[in-house]
Amino acid sequence: MARLGANCYGKSRVRLSRITRSADRHDFNEWTVQVLLHGDFETSFTEADNSRILPTDTMKNTVYSIARRSSAATIEEFAMELGDYLLNNNPQVSKASIEIDEKCWERLVIDRIPDATTFKLAGDEVQTVRAERDREGGWVITSGVDGLTILKTTKSAFTGYIKDRLTTLKPAADRILGTRATIRWDYVSVSPKFSEVRARIIAVLLKEFAAHHSMSVQHTLFDMGKAALSAAPEIARIHLAMPNLHHLLADLSHFGQDNPNHIFVPIDEPHGYIEATIER
Repeated sequence: MARLGANCYGKSRVRLSRITRSADRHDFNEWTVQVLLHGDFETSFTEADNSRILPTDTMKNTVYSIARRSSAATIEEFAMELGDYLLNNNPQVSKASIEIDEKCWERLVIDRIPDATTFKLAGDEVQTVRAERDREGGWVITSGVDGLTILKTTKSAFTGYIKDRLTTLKPAADRILGTRATIRWDYVSVSPKFSEVRARIIAVLLKEFAAHHSMSVQHTLFDMGKAALSAAPEIARIHLAMPNLHHLLADLSHFGQDNPNHIFVPIDEPHGYIEATIER
C-alpha cells in the first residue's frame, strides 16, 4: 500500500528587477526568487483534489505584487515579507520557505564620481538567502554568497601529505591558490542589520584569504571561518565550500626553456573539493 511522504510545491526561477527611485539617484536590484510551501496538500496528490492548492502562477504574481509595495532594503527582509504574506493568507500552509539570489550590480564610477543611474555587473557572484518559517514559529535565516571567485599567487603551500604507490603529486612550497567559494551563515536571530553584517563578513573573509599563509585549502578555510565568527557575533555558524581550482605548472622543457613558477595551465576539472562548517 502506497502512502504520501514529505512533500511541498512552489514556484522557482521567478526573476525580478527593481528600481528604487530617489530624488538624486536610483538604486537597482536583480533577484531570482523561489517559493516553496508545505502544508495540507495530501488530497491533491492522492485524490486529484486541487481545492487546497494555491496555483504556482499566483505565487509568481505574489512575488511581483509584494515587491511593488515593499520597502525591504535587503533580500532577507523581502524574503520574510513575502513568506509572511503567503502564510497569513493561506491557512492550509504550515511552512513557507523562500530562497532569493541577488546579482551583484554596482554603481558605475565615472571620472571618480558614482553615477546616479548607471550600473555594472561585478561578476558571476550572487548574494543568497534562505528564509524558513513554520506557521507557529519564527524565521530562520541563512544568508550567503555563491561564486565568490578569489585567487592568490603566493603564500600557499601543500606538503606533508600521504604518499603511496599511486601518488604523483609533487610537494609545493609556493603555489597558486584559487577557488570559487560557496558560503552560508546562520543568524542567531532575525534582528541584525543584514546588509551591514553581510558586508562585514565578506570583507573579513577576503582579508583573511589574502593574508593567510596557507598549508592547505582546509587550513585556509578554517581560519577564514574563524575570522568571520569573530567579526560577526550576529551569526551562529558559517559553512564554506571551497573547490581548489588548480593552476598546473606548464612543462616548457621540450622547448629548452625553464619555468620558475611563471607559466601555468588553469583547469577547473577535475578539482579538489573541501567543505566544512565552523561553529562557535
